[in-house]
Amino acid sequence: MNTAATNPLLHFDHPGMADGLPRFADVSPEHVTPALDRLLAAADAALELAVSDAVAADYDAVSLVLDVAVERLMRAWGTVGHLQAVRDTPALRAAYTDNLPRVTDFLTRLGADDRLYAKVKAVAAGAHALTPARRKALADAQRDFILGGAELQGAARQRFAQIQERSAELSQRFGEHVLDATDGYALVVDASRLAGVPADVVAATRAAAAADGQDGCKLTLHMPCYLPVLQFANDRALRQTLYTAHVTRASELGPAALDNSALMTELLALRQEEAALLGETSYAHLSLRPKMANSPTEVIGFVRDLAQRARPYAEREAAELAAFAASELGLTELQAWDRPYASEKLKTARFAFRSDEVKAYFTEPRVLDGLFKLLTTLFNVSIEAAKAPLWHDSVRFFQVLRQGEPIAAFYLDLHARQGKQGGAWMDGVLPRWARPDGGGLQLPVAQLVCNFAPPVTVDGVLRPALLTHDDVITLFHEFGHGLHHLLTRVEDLAVSGIAGVEWDAVELPSQFMENFCWEWTVLEGMSAHVDSGEPLPRALFDKMLAARHFQSGLAMLRHSEFGLFDMRLHHEADAGPQVQAIAEQVHDELAIFPQPAFARPGHSFTHIFDGGYAAGYYGYAWAEVLSADAYSAFEEAGVFDPATGQRWRETVLEVGGSRPAAESFHAFRGREPRLDAMLRHHGLA
Repeated sequence: MNTAATNPLLHFDHPGMADGLPRFADVSPEHVTPALDRLLAAADAALELAVSDAVAADYDAVSLVLDVAVERLMRAWGTVGHLQAVRDTPALRAAYTDNLPRVTDFLTRLGADDRLYAKVKAVAAGAHALTPARRKALADAQRDFILGGAELQGAARQRFAQIQERSAELSQRFGEHVLDATDGYALVVDASRLAGVPADVVAATRAAAAADGQDGCKLTLHMPCYLPVLQFANDRALRQTLYTAHVTRASELGPAALDNSALMTELLALRQEEAALLGETSYAHLSLRPKMANSPTEVIGFVRDLAQRARPYAEREAAELAAFAASELGLTELQAWDRPYASEKLKTARFAFRSDEVKAYFTEPRVLDGLFKLLTTLFNVSIEAAKAPLWHDSVRFFQVLRQGEPIAAFYLDLHARQGKQGGAWMDGVLPRWARPDGGGLQLPVAQLVCNFAPPVTVDGVLRPALLTHDDVITLFHEFGHGLHHLLTRVEDLAVSGIAGVEWDAVELPSQFMENFCWEWTVLEGMSAHVDSGEPLPRALFDKMLAARHFQSGLAMLRHSEFGLFDMRLHHEADAGPQVQAIAEQVHDELAIFPQPAFARPGHSFTHIFDGGYAAGYYGYAWAEVLSADAYSAFEEAGVFDPATGQRWRETVLEVGGSRPAAESFHAFRGREPRLDAMLRHHGLA
């Protein structure tokens, strides 16, 4: 029987964690609506009480009434959203879809409540007596009330709320279409067509086919399968087939029910209408209000400047690849599905190693052990396995300790599987928070999600999961986000961890961590050959290092292309019906190689249509300027210098969103950021 007493979304039990952890394993779709009935009612009541005269215009008084109820609602809703991302089922998706409008409606009303806005302004009037973190939280809140429509009246206010609800629905459907298009594709081929593909990948495709009761090898569009086929399969027709399926996902060239064309058009129109209601010229202007960048013009100039700096290198790299493909591979017309294959062959010829050769040295257990030891060295923490309710048997849970005392915890979900969204991300489960309700200090908890290849059985022996070097970089990247959330010392909910951090600076700690993946001492300590146990040979590392900047000019152009495409979509008022045309225009402006006419890059661009990066994708490059410059301080002092690690922890990670990111960077580096370190790290100096 589904009662409040038994509903796992209403109870969080775990020793050592204030107010407990989500009971992921116990949550079923039928729990969602009853839990939200209670939590939304409680949050509504809390809002009415908070804006009444019964609650003083005092930071703690308002937080006690409102933050406690809203945080509990968002914790439960976050649990549902997380499960829908990593363990999707038709029933869970239906429950999420049914309740999304209710949650969106409450959050829209909360963010636009002029009574609450007035109370927050009254609290801010006495902010001189508050801590800097609380003053920052109040300043952010007042800005967000304006962006949330609190100053709108009448029909404009009503229309704003309608836009929020419809946009949330469209974004959810966009992501579902991409997931369903990815999960829905499968191609069973004879093993002979996988000549050249690494043995562990072939073994995994055999196992996938066998699980479906079929002979041969089952190919999918999930990255652990798709990318190795594009890189290594000698069968050109097979590469073309898989590539075509991948770049036409969720478009008019596939199943009509999964076509994202109309969703993008409507979503972009709604975003521009939202911006107009709030007095902005475009959604790009609106998106930049809480970011570091000042204007779309500045962002577009920044992106084009990076592209211009990268272009001479990219043109040389493209000419080399085309010449090699023609002379060595017989590919006189280098198509899009040929380039990963030809690039891998060229890299092998030039640097005398294959990507899959490196992979054999990075077993998942060894990589994690090396990562955890690095965190101990740099940040004076230790990582220990612990127990908690999990959503899948491959997920693991860890505690972060300092001097033997728990300070945080995280979940680790590393493997790709059916029903799990692609990509990699970090999300908060619990924020660090000095709870005003007497619950004590709530410790931060994060979930770190990737989509690496799982362990496979080869010749009857289960081998540990093998990570490519790119996988290792991805893991370090997500841990950088995690550290920002986990190591914060801020105890105010609105600016704790990554909360309150400008969106174009949120990638700073994650990209910073990537740099350690190119340090010999780090890689040597986290590598062990899957068969022999020998560490990564120095000679092989030197080849990897020599190849580090291989095609970095082309990569920078590709990233600039995404950034400019995103900014143009959200800066130009009539962009909605022209998504494909703008994608082609931006590609023609920045790219070297032509793009197939059937490619539909926008239709699966979840970052900007279902991921919070709308008019913000440039932030990856923007933050990398900061991260590369920050890492150069470690290069100057010694990569493993404890004092520099402590300063990074104290000036950036621990302060979270309690002050502007520019101030945190200046506190660490002692000056303004410079571009040269980023260009040097990409070999473009």
